[in-house]
Amino acid sequence: MTGVNTRTAKIERSTKETSIAVSVNLDGTGTFDISTGVGFFDHMLEQLSRHSLIDMNIKAKGDLHIDDHHTVEDTGIAIGQAIAKALGDRRGITRYASLDLAMDETLTRAALDVSGRPFLVWQVEFSAPKIGTFDTELVREFFQALVQNAGITLHVTGLYGANNHHVAETCFKAVARTLRHAIETDPRQKDVVPSTKGTLKG
Repeated sequence: MTGVNTRTAKIERSTKETSIAVSVNLDGTGTFDISTGVGFFDHMLEQLSRHSLIDMNIKAKGDLHIDDHHTVEDTGIAIGQAIAKALGDRRGITRYASLDLAMDETLTRAALDVSGRPFLVWQVEFSAPKIGTFDTELVREFFQALVQNAGITLHVTGLYGANNHHVAETCFKAVARTLRHAIETDPRQKDVVPSTKGTLKG
């Protein structure tokens, strides 16, 4: 649900491949309750919630007997839809944010525009196809689904890094931190859509 003084939303999405329920509070404290059946993915989503300060409740059941792809992608779709719904007309948001995020030997850059126009530029490389049992290619798939459904332009660049766990984690943390700042209310224009067009609907 959405309201005048709240930026919250709930999305339920069911297909023959997955059943997913997501609720978000954009003005939260980064609390989370996440269960997708994919351990590494849960860990990454916890980072996304904690560092964006978006409260997230995510429950997903998918065809994991096949692989993790449908569960990861469809969870990205549902989170993106929930964020878009909670943002409403995007009135008063800061809109833009970027930063470089370090984790040990790894440095990752994220820049985003909560523009209403979905676009992903992904310049991140992994040196192995898996982190444990998790396919590293699914990191990109998640963010593609997220931005497509949230209406966000996102650029992620892996500047350097040797540990694939760190590379993936810095992607989630960097996006979380930029998302946190971009969706914050700008006190100088809290009742204004930050666009000369007057709309951020794409």
